[in-house]
Amino acid sequence: MNTKEEALNKLKVLNKMCENTLNETLNIKYIDLGEDFLVARMPVDSRVHQPDGILNGGATMALAESVGSPTSMLAIDMDKYSVRGIEFSANHLRSVKKGFVTATAKIIHKGKTLHLVEIKIEDDRGRLISICKITNYILAKR
Repeated sequence: MNTKEEALNKLKVLNKMCENTLNETLNIKYIDLGEDFLVARMPVDSRVHQPDGILNGGATMALAESVGSPTSMLAIDMDKYSVRGIEFSANHLRSVKKGFVTATAKIIHKGKTLHLVEIKIEDDRGRLISICKITNYILAKR
């Protein structure tokens, strides 16, 4: 990012794109970005709980996907290319009952047609909750 103002504008655009989507349903908000990362935050409450009152792994994966694909989007020319997630994996390491979880995505391999993105999800205390990876296919628009 060249300036803080540019970063704030990109965050506004990303959050605006998510209106009427799963991100809005889960109250996922983009909160920070830089040259090589994107960060989003999601509240942990009854909407994302399993029946036993802890964060559902599927909601965690939705959060991870919500930062994993846009991280690739920010790294390409979106007028010429689109991004499609083609593989996703997650390891859930700790449970959360309340508060917020924060996902930070970083591209760990940036090829011409494939990006490998690592997403670390932490709780309010900075403890690692889940670690995920998504492989994104970079597809030329027709």
